[in-house]
Amino acid sequence: MLGLPTIFSPDPAPLRVGVLVMADCNALALASCVDPMRAANRRAGRTLYQWQFLSDQGGAVPITAGFSVPTAPLPDRADFDALMIVAGFRLFEQATPALLGRLRRLAPQVRAMIAIDGGPWFPALAGLLDGLDATVHWEDLETFANRFPHVRVLRDRYVVSGRMITTGGAGPCLDMMIALIRARQGPELAFRVASAFVYEPLLTATSPQQAVPVASLMRQDPALGRAIGLMEAHIETPLTMAEIARRTGISARRLEMLFKRRLGLSPGRFFLDLRLDEARRMIWDTDLPLQEITLRCGFSGQPAFARAFRARFGVTASSLRQASAGKSAG
Repeated sequence: MLGLPTIFSPDPAPLRVGVLVMADCNALALASCVDPMRAANRRAGRTLYQWQFLSDQGGAVPITAGFSVPTAPLPDRADFDALMIVAGFRLFEQATPALLGRLRRLAPQVRAMIAIDGGPWFPALAGLLDGLDATVHWEDLETFANRFPHVRVLRDRYVVSGRMITTGGAGPCLDMMIALIRARQGPELAFRVASAFVYEPLLTATSPQQAVPVASLMRQDPALGRAIGLMEAHIETPLTMAEIARRTGISARRLEMLFKRRLGLSPGRFFLDLRLDEARRMIWDTDLPLQEITLRCGFSGQPAFARAFRARFGVTASSLRQASAGKSAG
């Protein structure tokens, strides 16, 4: 299949898709890749997309929403044009040598391999992203870049790099699927599919992923969106509110009024909560020492961090680390 054009090309033939469902994946991420295909078929009145749910061994695969998805075993020979990998948690546990070997064998057989949410870890661990551009969910970007130095890791919402396509989560996956339908069947069908979900694509593939979704805020009040973007970019080295106001092009008083009117709290409180939320994520999702997390989230010392963390979450950072370690062990 090496000589076939990209799947992002006009094509009247149905696109056959294998959807590799990893345990504990996100239901919204799974729906974001499958439901646009279903809606495209329904709106077009004919089969444009065919898909089958697959897993490493076949059988019922539990996902985070509390239900299971029935699957067939992932074959050694591809009977599909594209393979989507949808993953969320327990990535390394599921990335067995046997599965990674099968992905390496399947890669030259398919026209595209699409990795969603935590999915990019699997082709990356299989060596399939080396030398290519890729993205992953924003929570994992730094860890992913450090782990795979031969991959050019971008903060983009989704990345198309040859036959390898990676997305940062459920929302970017929906963006990518609408773009796929637009490329294959034209803008009119893509518009009708987006309308079916009451969805208005606002961001491009290269729009940066953000911890706080600011697209709608930017449309309502660009200064507020710019201020939040500055905060996100300076988690480790926090700017003063005066500096954020200056860079945003408004007065400190105006900045205070914007945050209180739109978000119901002061900009200082919002920024502190943003940093503490990132600290909690690092405690739960990484093995970084608490002292390093303290510094990465812009706190000069452990006592100040400990007080702020407990005041926000009602538990100590160390007790949350113990609970996360117990979860991993379980």
